[in-house]
Amino acid sequence: MADNFSQPTVQPPGAVFFIFGATGDLARRKLFPAIYSLYREGKLAEDFAVIGVARRPRTDEEFKEDLYRSIEEFCRYKIDDQEHWGRFAQHFSYKSLDINNVDGYHELRELTESVEARFGIPGNRLFYLALAPELFGSVSFNLQKGGMLDTSGWHRLVIEKPFGYDLQSAQKLNEELSQVFKEEEIYRIDHYLGKEMVQNIEVIRFANAFFEPLWNNKHIANVQITLSETVGVEERGGYYDHAGALRDMGQNHMLQMLTMIAMEPPSRLYAEDIRDEKVKVLRSLRPYESVQEVKENVVRGQYIAGEARGKKLPGYREEDKVDPNSNTETYFAAKVFVDNFRWAGVPFYIRTGKRLPVKTTEVVVEFKAMPTNVYLGQKHTLEPNLLVIRVNPMEGIYIKINAKKPGSESQIQPLAMDFCQSCLVGINSPEAYERLIYDAAQGDSTYFTRWDEVAAAWAFVDRIAAAWQQNPSDISTYPAGSWGPKEADELLAKDGFHWWPVNGQEEDNVIWINPN
Repeated sequence: MADNFSQPTVQPPGAVFFIFGATGDLARRKLFPAIYSLYREGKLAEDFAVIGVARRPRTDEEFKEDLYRSIEEFCRYKIDDQEHWGRFAQHFSYKSLDINNVDGYHELRELTESVEARFGIPGNRLFYLALAPELFGSVSFNLQKGGMLDTSGWHRLVIEKPFGYDLQSAQKLNEELSQVFKEEEIYRIDHYLGKEMVQNIEVIRFANAFFEPLWNNKHIANVQITLSETVGVEERGGYYDHAGALRDMGQNHMLQMLTMIAMEPPSRLYAEDIRDEKVKVLRSLRPYESVQEVKENVVRGQYIAGEARGKKLPGYREEDKVDPNSNTETYFAAKVFVDNFRWAGVPFYIRTGKRLPVKTTEVVVEFKAMPTNVYLGQKHTLEPNLLVIRVNPMEGIYIKINAKKPGSESQIQPLAMDFCQSCLVGINSPEAYERLIYDAAQGDSTYFTRWDEVAAAWAFVDRIAAAWQQNPSDISTYPAGSWGPKEADELLAKDGFHWWPVNGQEEDNVIWINPN
């Protein structure tokens, strides 16, 4: 092998991983590469197996050929030792299954038992449903009816978003799952919680004495969370026209990152204690009480034809599988308040959208400005101090402070100390799905969303959606390739703030110091 395998402190117990939707895009791009990376790094022992499940007919050999192509194209490790690859691939089997036909689950149970006997697996089973949410209940019931849960080992269900379309549908879905699985057995994935810098937020906050004492309304002016995409809806037009940016990104990714920024220190570093603190944040969100409040605090936008990097881009209504009269939002921005003692009065500005100038996810914490009527503030324009957490695609942090411009008598200029974690030479950072699959196998639910988190997020988002429904055609437009509707800038301007430049759109007057 070209690389040495690092041995982790703890390997998860032996288990069978079932990938429902094994011929789909998520399995090909994310799940199979994640499992291979875990194996390469010694984080999976030899007592594991993977059974791919889908309707499409496949032999085991054809499935392994698909697996090989998936790893070669999407994995951060390349296959450079055929003998090692053979040892890995022998752990994979395939079962063609009509997921609504319980008889097929009896056949799946027989295959599973033979695989468990072959690899010495003690009945632990992890079911990953890379399927449409409306199928979750049916699969769960049939797993039970087919005897797939009749073992002495543990059983865990991993499901992808969206967890419903609103609170009512999410409750229905949860009731179905709860008839088969206990809450502690359900792992709801939000892959943003597996990203390096999202998980690093806790360390930055709670392990640094010069941040946590300032992490409150006495010292922070506002927090800005940006999740921008350059792509349009691509081949997801049918799904996206039903969901929109609010449900696709706001209810999950955006609010989850907000909870990580705003949560109180947990009493213990246990999964439930951490998730308890996140739920408290969601319950402290100030609800919008009227249609007018939503209009004043939330911006709803849709991209029209535009241009980026010299390429003409179509408008949303011109995209494939999109209603030509659609009022679905491809952008939203909101001013949100967390009404507790720590954050009272501090606005959290969140924004996400498609067809924006750069692809990035960043959190900007803007500290309150120094007094302007004393000492240096009398003679100089002092920029606010910033802490910026870069989540994706660049990972790292930077801190912006004011300093004397080198070589000048007294000129003050912003200085940014930049640490790019993903730029480190030789770094091969684990991807979000690797962490989350590993955690699920370990039984660590810290970075998965609990039902009360999901319910609280939907309760907040549903008020916005209901207000929009009152006047569905009241939607702003923005040219593809721009930073969204002008109303989003006005949302901050009326409070005396502005959106800070994000990754790829740096400020010209800042001196950058990069320790890498």
